Amino acid sequence: MKQILVYSDSLTWGIIPDTRKRLPFAERWPGVLEQQLIAGGANVRVLENCLNGRRTVWEDPYKPGRNGLQGVGQVMEMHSPLTLVILMLGTNDFQSMHPHTAWHAAQGVAAIIDAMRSAPIEPGMPVPPILLVCPPVIQTPRGAMAAKFAGAGIKCVGLAEAYRRVASDMGCEFLDAGEVTAASGVDGIHLDKPQHLQLGMALAKKVKTLL
Repeated sequence: MKQILVYSDSLTWGIIPDTRKRLPFAERWPGVLEQQLIAGGANVRVLENCLNGRRTVWEDPYKPGRNGLQGVGQVMEMHSPLTLVILMLGTNDFQSMHPHTAWHAAQGVAAIIDAMRSAPIEPGMPVPPILLVCPPVIQTPRGAMAAKFAGAGIKCVGLAEAYRRVASDMGCEFLDAGEVTAASGVDGIHLDKPQHLQLGMALAKKVKTLL
């Protein structure tokens, strides 16, 4: 069986915009991805490691453990052998308590890619290829996200281009989720159920070429 690790945040965890509820696995994009790959004949399992509020390489001043770089090597070790890793982080780097730009987030994912490739996996197990996914562009934050992401739409300008450059320089596959779907109109940050479906279907087409 081929195993795909998804390393991400609340956009993939499946939080329902402006609530604290979660979409079921079959309706989250990793679940859509798994179902589509299996329907196409692949013997595959999609493993989610998705934490609400996870940054690339920074801490949340209010909640511990949101630095995505910390422990990522052990996550790789835990789930090996892996056929593919899908990395989609960066949205939370633009929360209002951070001054970061697209360049900073791109450097953050680059650091995570380095850590994934140097993870302490068992001898003989493969170092999996990495598919870097750029999150959709942040819209005007609304509801419960308004204060937390104030100014994020300006700070994230140029994120897809910066991520595409990192992917090219580091030999990773790349997909811009913003070319597939927009962020939710409900809160301006997360993904609605139909948007999870759109992203999952697009990723299934991409991943089929990589397996």
